[in-house]
Amino acid sequence: MEKIKVMLVDDQPLFAQSLRTFLENYATDIVVVGLAENGSKAVELALDLTKSAAPDNPESGAPDVVLMDVHMPIMNGVEATRRLRSYLPETKIIMLSTYDEDDYVRDALKEGASGYLLKDISPTELIAAIRALRGGVMQISPQIAAKLVHQLYDDSKPKAEAISKKFEWFNTLTKREREIFTLIATGLDNEGIARKLNIAEQTVRNHVSIIYSKLGVKDRFEIIQLANEIRYH
Repeated sequence: MEKIKVMLVDDQPLFAQSLRTFLENYATDIVVVGLAENGSKAVELALDLTKSAAPDNPESGAPDVVLMDVHMPIMNGVEATRRLRSYLPETKIIMLSTYDEDDYVRDALKEGASGYLLKDISPTELIAAIRALRGGVMQISPQIAAKLVHQLYDDSKPKAEAISKKFEWFNTLTKREREIFTLIATGLDNEGIARKLNIAEQTVRNHVSIIYSKLGVKDRFEIIQLANEIRYH
């Protein structure tokens, strides 16, 4: 299997080096292709890696996944994410932060980040998150996902009316579709949604297909963008 090329961006060298060592020692399908200490260096390095792509070297070229610290000098992770996504739209970016900060979560996801994880995640969980991202599963820390679920499951009349008025597409979803929409946005795959709702996985697939059609989206990453708009409207 082709290895997942990962770039690490963090202004704490000890953290970045420790993470690199762990990934390289315990994940045979992951290769760390570079480290950068701030957002500006990250953009520069990612572009350099892209330019140096060699057909006979599968580990060369643009990184598949960037693990991006939020708070860094010179250029923070949110701005670096915006620039990287404009230059390398196929590269997935997972934000890493010590804190659950609503403004940074919102801005990072708005700029195209494919996930937001807290740094207290275990290394094995991080490896699983990187692998899942390749399969198109959004990665959100449970604490952040819980907030999202609370926002979207708030069935109070004022809340529902406010959402329906601002987001017309929200009215096109049935109650079950809204449940599945929310669970997609929190990072669950079809199997996980099926277990959560105690329904057949094929039923989930059918609902997901209908949701995609109704909302005019093509993948789970666009779902999280819409959910993010609701949460911070």
